[in-house]
Amino acid sequence: MAGVTGAAYIRRYASERPGEAAVPAGPVVPVPGTVPPAGVAPSSPARVRASWQRSERYGVTPEEVVPVYVDGVPTDSLFYECGAEVVRGLHGTLAGEPVGFMLTDPQGLVLARWCDDETINRSLDRVHLAPGFYFGEQTAGTNGLALALADRVPTLVHGPEHYVAPLRRYTCAAVPVLDPRTGGLVGSINLTTWSDASSDLLLALAQAAAGNTAALMQVRAGGQLLRAAPRGEVFHVLTGRLVDGVADDPCVSPAWQAAVRTVRDAVTGGRLVAVVGEPGAGRTTAASLARRATGLRERVLVARPPEPAEVGEWLTLWTPELHAPDTCVVVAEADTLPVWAAEQLAAEVAAVPAAVGAPGPLVLTGSSYTALPAPLAALVEAVAEVPALRDRSADVEPLARAFARQLRHRDVEFTPRALRALAAHGWPGNVRQLRAVVRAAAARTDLVDVAHLPPEVLSDGSRTLGRLEQLERDEIVRCLSRPGTTVVHAAAELGLSRATLYRKIAQYRISV
Repeated sequence: MAGVTGAAYIRRYASERPGEAAVPAGPVVPVPGTVPPAGVAPSSPARVRASWQRSERYGVTPEEVVPVYVDGVPTDSLFYECGAEVVRGLHGTLAGEPVGFMLTDPQGLVLARWCDDETINRSLDRVHLAPGFYFGEQTAGTNGLALALADRVPTLVHGPEHYVAPLRRYTCAAVPVLDPRTGGLVGSINLTTWSDASSDLLLALAQAAAGNTAALMQVRAGGQLLRAAPRGEVFHVLTGRLVDGVADDPCVSPAWQAAVRTVRDAVTGGRLVAVVGEPGAGRTTAASLARRATGLRERVLVARPPEPAEVGEWLTLWTPELHAPDTCVVVAEADTLPVWAAEQLAAEVAAVPAAVGAPGPLVLTGSSYTALPAPLAALVEAVAEVPALRDRSADVEPLARAFARQLRHRDVEFTPRALRALAAHGWPGNVRQLRAVVRAAAARTDLVDVAHLPPEVLSDGSRTLGRLEQLERDEIVRCLSRPGTTVVHAAAELGLSRATLYRKIAQYRISV
């Protein structure tokens, strides 16, 4: 059965005769009452044992999967478009095999399922591993797709490692898929088969499908990576400097100043604060400025998570600093941490003696409060939002001048039209993108003009451009940004009529 929908599942499942049983591949041992964490085999990976403990805390019954259903799954995302195309192709090469191929969203909602084997299809329906049903840890306990989403790493869960007894007839291999533009978790690809017919090849297939999905998403998003791979940095913020190395705080907008004050007031009051906002907006900088403004804790460390597989060593590197006097650690992008790492960090923070009237040893940053892992979100006592750069255009010019001065160690001038172009741009990459643009321009000249700015800054299209469209836009911008060039000259050089050139300027929303 290819592409089963939630509605179709409901109709078919409701029409089954009472007492009709699915055909299992192996025995299912009922587990009476609450299963203690020791119920999982000692030889199971530590991640699986930790997941069993979380499942118990969530109150998941080990005897059955309690269905949580929503009507109408979202299928209009780039992830679904690309993932469905990749998984359908993989399913076609394994037609007739007893394997269920599934796409899920970041919360474990099953978006689609492909499988031609009727026996396993009916069996998966009975445990509600079907489109429209949630299959995260809080719903279905320890299973492959839930653990892959929680820890953000490829995961293989064998039959007896499942928390809920009816799932022990299966083996699940799941791999999280990250947005190549932002690095955010967009969903997972899950392969499920009978527990006595599985091998590590199942995980390899899921990894290949997830990699191909991310690559296809990158191509259809214009081929640009806006976010570098995480490197697991831990660095010391020097007194009197910003995180980015710029002396003093150049930002003047009321929105920015209000965000810094909110963080400072929370820190001064001894509350653990989460600084949220878009990536690159200056969340870590705001946290560092606020911490230093209190004058109470002078040493500020910033810890940026690495790839999920390296988080263990990364935590070992800096968590002892939480116990050091006059030290604060800003954990940047805390919303990307695996659940097990968030639990370990929360336990470490709880072990730090609380001093009355003194700020705590930790500040978190992330995209939003709801995106933080539950163990860390439970510790947060205040939330401060840093607005995106497009919502505080007054900061663009002082930041641009500061970044140029940082690179050249002296002032660099900007023409009025270059400043207008910088202020008018939407900056999807926020301050991080502005810094890269200004540094590239200031490295080439002492007077930055529009000719020194990249084409994407001089256009503000609302849609992602293909490769050929990008080339066309860049050529138009190159011609128009040359000093003294008119539309007539540019049209002649490009071999276009003036009407066509005006139409393309409007199409790409070019402003020179």
